[in-house]
Amino acid sequence: MTATATSPGVAAAAAPGTIQGARPPRAGKPKRRWTRTSIWGLLFTLPAALYVLIFHVIPVIYGFVLSFTKYSPLSRSGPEPIGLKNYTTLLSDPDFGNALLVTGRYVLQVLPITVIIALALALLVNRPFRGVGLFRSALYIPHIVSLTAVSMIWLWMYSHNGLINDVFAFFGLPDQSWLLNKGAALNAASAMRIWKALGSNMVLLLAGLQSIPKELYEATRVDGANRWQSFLYVTIPGIRPMLVYVVAMDIIYLAQGFAEIFVLTQGGPLGSTTTVNYLIYTQAFQYNQFGSASAMAFVLFAFIVGFSLLSIRGLMGRQK
Repeated sequence: MTATATSPGVAAAAAPGTIQGARPPRAGKPKRRWTRTSIWGLLFTLPAALYVLIFHVIPVIYGFVLSFTKYSPLSRSGPEPIGLKNYTTLLSDPDFGNALLVTGRYVLQVLPITVIIALALALLVNRPFRGVGLFRSALYIPHIVSLTAVSMIWLWMYSHNGLINDVFAFFGLPDQSWLLNKGAALNAASAMRIWKALGSNMVLLLAGLQSIPKELYEATRVDGANRWQSFLYVTIPGIRPMLVYVVAMDIIYLAQGFAEIFVLTQGGPLGSTTTVNYLIYTQAFQYNQFGSASAMAFVLFAFIVGFSLLSIRGLMGRQK
């Protein structure tokens, strides 16, 4: 018999208790085992997932497909593929261009005023005083009321015999045709939307204010900072994440303005209040042009995503 010599390196590499020459088990991710808890969790979330899939995801996909077609529900031939024609037509459509301008003006009129007033109200109710809870609730009530119901109330207020003209008459001022004047109609709708959005923005900004540690304000007072400096260097950085969230959400909701326009002006006078969402409605349900309406909807979606990403990017840039 002859002994076979084994090199020290091979002997050292062999794991104790294993057969020499056998392959070691591969280190991989452990297999996920379905437990009774995970199966029940899946079953409980399945109805909500099916709801989102059927009523949200599939309609969006179908609308995107329709944007490349010419389709009227009155036609028996069904959707007719036309490629990018709906999108290229929008570039030279004066009505769509006007709707984009009106939508942009509407957002820019409402957004800054709403955020500034809501921040001022949040700073006010952040201090303890008698009746602060009732005051907060009163400011938040307009948010929980339906936008259509609020628009109906403001429609009466803006009417010839409404509350606003009665106040004007009390001070000896002439009556105004708030919703029939081309220069005043969009401003009237903007004033209503500012009042509607104040409550929710105030609550969100108040939450941001209350998340700021009080020690930071104490440190600034020790360093000799006044209230304005504390506001600039402590309050604004502290609420910046919530502030950007409020701005982004307001952009999303305002750019999709429809109910208030439908109730107050129906896009008039002379298209001065026709937003993109209202134009989509008329194109689809009055003229039965679902293809071009779908294209308008996805162009509006692209603008909303762009504005939202810019606001988020602004926050990330400040934090670097």
